[in-house]
Amino acid sequence: MKYNILGYLIGEGFRNVFKNKKSTFACLAIMCATMLIFGIFFVIGKNISNAIEQVESSQAIEVFINNDATDEQIEKLGQEILEIDGVNTIQFKTKEQALNQMKEILKSDQDILNGMYIFPPSYIVKLTDLNLSSQVQDEIRKLDNVKNINSSDETSAKLVSIGNTINIVTAIILVLLILISIFIIGNTIKLTVHARRKEISIMKYIGATNSFIRAPFVVEGIIIGTMASLISVLLIGLAYNMVSNRIIGSSLNNIIGFNLLSFNELFNLIIVVYVALGIGIGILGSAMSMRKYLKV
Repeated sequence: MKYNILGYLIGEGFRNVFKNKKSTFACLAIMCATMLIFGIFFVIGKNISNAIEQVESSQAIEVFINNDATDEQIEKLGQEILEIDGVNTIQFKTKEQALNQMKEILKSDQDILNGMYIFPPSYIVKLTDLNLSSQVQDEIRKLDNVKNINSSDETSAKLVSIGNTINIVTAIILVLLILISIFIIGNTIKLTVHARRKEISIMKYIGATNSFIRAPFVVEGIIIGTMASLISVLLIGLAYNMVSNRIIGSSLNNIIGFNLLSFNELFNLIIVVYVALGIGIGILGSAMSMRKYLKV
């Protein structure tokens, strides 16, 4: 008996979708449009976040070591730096490597450095999180044989700020998408509910519960939301692959200086976000549109 009731409710939801073709199509079109807008910001935000992570991974603190430090003291310093919370990796740079690096920078004027060994050895320290830069530097300064620390705190702060801004913008767009979609799907289903208001009144009169009356409309909202999600994923995937392939095949790829994410890397997250949004918005929109007609 329960299976028959469940089948009836689901069947009614599907019938509502195909019975109101014009309103369903309009709802799908507008929902797809809003989801595509969100999708564009979503993939751009993810690629920018990925670019920031790539830049972050190249950011490092350079810890200069006292020239008179012995090999044992240098090795001990490296071990102590590694033990600090927030330190990911360290790399030792000898005096000769520092000199050669400066020669590469000076290029044609590098002869002025011949015979000079004024550059101290150092450790290149990479962090697990740029937010921990100041904290890690404070801990390193407490260690023995540390001559000086060179870091790009301003660059790190800008990267962290950009990352936080991207997350906030994406969240705002997501909230706006949800509100717009709930309004759209709610009004679409409200038209169907209004057309069947007499039927709903009769059902309530003979004792049908609010849940029984609401269920087909909730199913309708879920179907519309899911269909809009899947269509949007397909469209955003096709558009993203087309644009990213053109960028990779052009000189612009060298200018931007980082690798774009493939759609396969984004697909799992996008499909989960879109389907969850579609189903959630469908349920909320249909439930809200029914309140007026289910009041006793």
